[in-house]
Amino acid sequence: MSTLDTSRLPRHIAIIMDGNGRWAKKRGLPRAFGHREGAKVVKEIVTACAQLGIEVLTLYAFSTENWARPKAEIAGLMRILEAYLKRELHTFMENNVRLRVIGDISALPEKPVTALRKVLSATEKNTGMQLNLALNYGGRQELVDGINNALKNGATYVTEKIISDNLYTAGQSDPDLLIRTSGEMRISNFLLWQAAYAEFVVTPVLWPDFNKKHLYNAISEYQTRERRFGGTGRFGGINRIEN
Repeated sequence: MSTLDTSRLPRHIAIIMDGNGRWAKKRGLPRAFGHREGAKVVKEIVTACAQLGIEVLTLYAFSTENWARPKAEIAGLMRILEAYLKRELHTFMENNVRLRVIGDISALPEKPVTALRKVLSATEKNTGMQLNLALNYGGRQELVDGINNALKNGATYVTEKIISDNLYTAGQSDPDLLIRTSGEMRISNFLLWQAAYAEFVVTPVLWPDFNKKHLYNAISEYQTRERRFGGTGRFGGINRIEN
């Protein structure tokens, strides 16, 4: 952390938490073990971001495409989500974190939704970092929902502001930094609108091995970028970092 310029921190960090299955496979374990280890990492990263003073952290937890996975794996993920929410409520309260969900949770099983609603209610008045959990989330679906919502509310045509105001993330700043673990170089239907000018950092580290040091390295890389938002200057683009 000593190498970070605390005056130039990203306001909003988004993370594609990838590599749980590969982490387990490398060890000859079922994929569920990777998901469990990945859930443990979330606590460290949420706490580190809250203590740094990051305003918004968005974690890609379960995509609309993840329903195509085996039923047993999905059921395991839902159990892990429920356990995580029950276990980490005290972490949110200690760090003044407010939880929010982006995505359609109506399709999720009852038990994790009940746990989720309890944490949403308990953290509602917290004033520190906002943690967005992207659950049953898809960027294309978000755009469709946002435009339909705007039309329902009386819009006869859409502008960029109207679209932004009707997205799941309405009222939030767009991500400044988007981190993807596991080395894959794709956005995977995540924050398609909001990430238009995000700086991308891709690390080969699998999510269960990602830690506070890797987070700081990604932020340090972000701080080397010259952000011109389409103007002249050095291109930021996508960088791989070796951790």
